[in-house]
Formats: sequence, C-alpha cells, structure tokens
Amino acid sequence: MTTVITHPGVAIAERVAETIDGIFATIDGWRDIVESRLAEGLPLTAEAVDPVVASFAVPALTGDALITGSGFVASPGALTDAAWHLAWWLRGTGEPTRLATIDDPSHEQFRDYTALEWWRVPARTGARHLTGPYVDYVCTDDYTVTITTPVRVGGAMVGIVGADALVDRLERELLPVLRAAGPDTALVNASARVVTATDAGREPGSILRLEGLADALASRPAGNGSTPLESIDASVPRRAAAGTVIALPGGATVVTCGDTSLSLVIQDPQASAR
Repeated sequence: MTTVITHPGVAIAERVAETIDGIFATIDGWRDIVESRLAEGLPLTAEAVDPVVASFAVPALTGDALITGSGFVASPGALTDAAWHLAWWLRGTGEPTRLATIDDPSHEQFRDYTALEWWRVPARTGARHLTGPYVDYVCTDDYTVTITTPVRVGGAMVGIVGADALVDRLERELLPVLRAAGPDTALVNASARVVTATDAGREPGSILRLEGLADALASRPAGNGSTPLESIDASVPRRAAAGTVIALPGGATVVTCGDTSLSLVIQDPQASAR
C-alpha cells in the first residue's frame, strides 16, 4: 500500500518539468501553425505541407537547443499526393538534413510507423505523448526520447508533429538538478524506464525495479494537462497527478514531474542500508 505525503523533492521535480515543458510548448506551437494553415485552406499535400513544416523544424535544430530531430508525420492516406509521408529533419555537424525515408509499402525496407509508440499513443488518446528512452536506430542510433502531439483538421487526425531529444543532452541539463535530490535519484518514464540517474550504474532505458513502483507510476486520480479528460479511457493506466508524492514500501519516494509523464524516484540510502 502507498501513502501520499509532502516532500521537498517537489521543487526539484518542478525544475525537471520546466526543462521538458519548454519542448512541449515548442511542439504545441508547431501543431498550432500546421492546424492554422490547413484551416486557412492549405492543401493537404506533401508539396504544400512540407515547406510549412520546414519553416519551424529546421530552425529548431540550430544553436544549443535540446532538440535533435523534428518534423511532421502524416496519417496514412491523409495527403492526396503521398499515401505515407514523413517530413523530418535531423541535427548534424553542419546544416540540418532531411531524413531519407521509404514510403512505398511494397518495399522490403518499408516500416509502418503507425505501429510505433510515438504514433500509436497520441493516435489513441488524442493527446501529447513522451516516448522513451529507446535506441533510435533510424535517426540517431543513440538513446532518444520522442515527444509527439496530434494535428487535426475538422476533428480528424491528419498526422503528428514532434521532436527528438538525445538522452545525453538531457542528462547534461538534468543531472545537476537530480543530484540536489540525493545520491540515488532516478528520472523514469511511465513504464519505469530510466531516462537518467545520479547512479551511473542505472543505464538509460533500463527498468528500475522497486516494490510498489509500477503501481505508483500507473496511478492517477485525475487527468493532466496533456490528456483531455474526455479522451481518458478507463482501460488505460492513469498517472499520478502533477506534483503527487508517493512513498513506496521500501523507503523510496516517487515525485511526478509536472505534466511530463516523467517521475523522480528518490531512494533513501539509510533506508536501503537497514
């Protein structure tokens, strides 16, 4: 059984959320741009949509931003001139480059992106989603998190906009913050996979196994800002509300990081030694 308590880790979780929220706000802005242009009569064609996407996706990959990949992925059949289509750019050593893709379903190397989590979950929930960390063999060949949100026309999803962020770049931003919470602090996703941790032995993408952790991450008494309440399915696990703090049986504490689907797991070295 878990117990809801107050904890100073909330302030640290808020600082983590601020970092991720910056990417969220950027992606929400991209969605608004595409939806606005389509509402104004922009044709639903790759020829028309791609320059609009490039106008925000390419600049996002310059400078010191956390984003390493960005763009738009169309719903199959949504564009009249391309049954399957990705307009995605990658950060490189020079100028951003467009991802080369195979859009012919009959090709042996074609990959159905609608089966992937970064597509599947937003399509099901109608809400923004953070996927990962996972090794992105297509774009970066490194541990990555991907944030995606649906683009709609007349209530129908015509695609998603999104961004990739390399875990090692996130670590540079977040590890100093996590260390303030304690010597054994991990940032995990909703599936208990480690994004980064103060303990170097906890590798990104590994599952943190603690008694009660899975239940704590799956629980949520109410909707959060990324998931409209009307789109919440009772069969889908619900995450703890933003700022919720949960004490686990072994002495660890879980603190949700705002509206990000991420959580801090802070372990007490004295409790683990007992």
